[in-house]
Amino acid sequence: MDSTESGGASSRAARGGREARRKERAHKGGGVHRPYITRNIPTYDILSEDNLVRIEAAADRILAETGIEFRDDPVALDHWRRAGAKVDGVLVKFEPGMLREILKTAPPEFTQHARNPANSVRIGGRNVVFAPSYGSPFVMDLDKGRRFGTIEDFQNFIKLAQSSPWFHHSGGTICEPTDIAVNKRHLDMVYSHITLSDRPFLGSVTAEERSEDSIEMSRILFGADFVDQNCVIMGNVNVNSPLVWDGTMTKSLRTYARGNQASVIVPFILGGAMGPVTSAGAIAQSLAETMAGCALTQLERKGAPVIFGNFLSSMSLRSGSPTFGTPEPAVGSMVIGQLCRRLNLPLRCSGNFTTSKLPDAQAMTEGTMSMLAAIHCGANFILHSAGFLDGLLSMSYEKFMLDADLCGALHTYLDGVKIDDNQLAVDAFAEVGPGNHFFGCSHTMANYETAFWDSETADNEPFEKWEAAGSVDTATRANKLWKERLANYEKPPLDEGIDEALRDYMDRKKAEAPDMWY
Repeated sequence: MDSTESGGASSRAARGGREARRKERAHKGGGVHRPYITRNIPTYDILSEDNLVRIEAAADRILAETGIEFRDDPVALDHWRRAGAKVDGVLVKFEPGMLREILKTAPPEFTQHARNPANSVRIGGRNVVFAPSYGSPFVMDLDKGRRFGTIEDFQNFIKLAQSSPWFHHSGGTICEPTDIAVNKRHLDMVYSHITLSDRPFLGSVTAEERSEDSIEMSRILFGADFVDQNCVIMGNVNVNSPLVWDGTMTKSLRTYARGNQASVIVPFILGGAMGPVTSAGAIAQSLAETMAGCALTQLERKGAPVIFGNFLSSMSLRSGSPTFGTPEPAVGSMVIGQLCRRLNLPLRCSGNFTTSKLPDAQAMTEGTMSMLAAIHCGANFILHSAGFLDGLLSMSYEKFMLDADLCGALHTYLDGVKIDDNQLAVDAFAEVGPGNHFFGCSHTMANYETAFWDSETADNEPFEKWEAAGSVDTATRANKLWKERLANYEKPPLDEGIDEALRDYMDRKKAEAPDMWY
């Protein structure tokens, strides 16, 4: 080997060593060693007691005077009749205080178990769980552009989440695998979550039988007795705002509750379309719709875990287009957080929202605004933590990596400031003295590896060095990173007998019906 080759090898080894140390520092205190975050900063409570009471009174009036329709689910209507609500056809009206009384049986905190017990998450209280985005029909990347999602894309995003130290949850329908029949794709999605990740996950809610399949596959994984007594899967169900719960969703949420599994109850209120343009009115509507859905889980099975969810958004009143990551819903999320804590329920609120079509400055500006709202409002389960682009129509590979980086920063942000003798560093001042630097002092040397969070996507080099390296932008760095992450992905081990039983169940269920593509 000549001197040039030797120097190049030494340089690569040095770079590799630095990279390994950087990754080790980034993972300390987080990731797989911290299955969820316990917040050490307070929530941001922006409304007074008087104004919170006014919103609750407005929600009570909506429930008592206008009511909520429960369509295509006679069992739900029977539940409400027995509970004392006024049922007229499919319209249900509730006396003030009725739903709050029913909700007293819902747990304020619960554990969702992962197949790897080290990755089980605690939802509620001061705990924060990050999960990827959910529900996009399209995917996009810098190489192939925007296209319909496939099962390969779906599995890629599971692998990316599993490989990142900054997520705690595998998510659910990260993107729609449109190359698999609509009535069967839920089986492949749940199987992919189980086999490609060892973190908690969400199941299907698009039909009652698909919800049942999701829970049954979880029983194969965990055992029926364990599932009956513990939460191992959740379903994310949406209100058909304004003021309609359709049977597809109520049957699914009742299926999860009946199996003692958690439902995430989420109105999607687009201000000016599915709700009023004023934030206070949309918040009151959201409170009414969500309380009704949460309460229905308790009528199905008292004590079943449930998450109080919310998805406030705005719209361009000039064009009628939805807008995401805007300030009004962000502030509204903080009010939702206050109202949820008064109900003593776990909270899902806000996320990394944007209407940008590219992983660009607009995407990160809007996403950061709405993500910080989720952090400050006290959200316990943050769905849509990564990948959200194009108003949720697209999952972006590059945006996923940029958002993962933001989630990493938020781990440190939520840790707050620790106060002890080492952190106060009084002895370091004595060692360094006035006018000198701290670079080589003993305190710096003892703490430098864990002192600061280290970004995987940012470039912090001087301009000249960045320019000499090709002037690469952040999206391009993210493109390279997701490819490296997939290339280095390691599948977590799974018992062969369980895997065989899951595949047998899938084969039997798929053979029972012809493919349906709508």
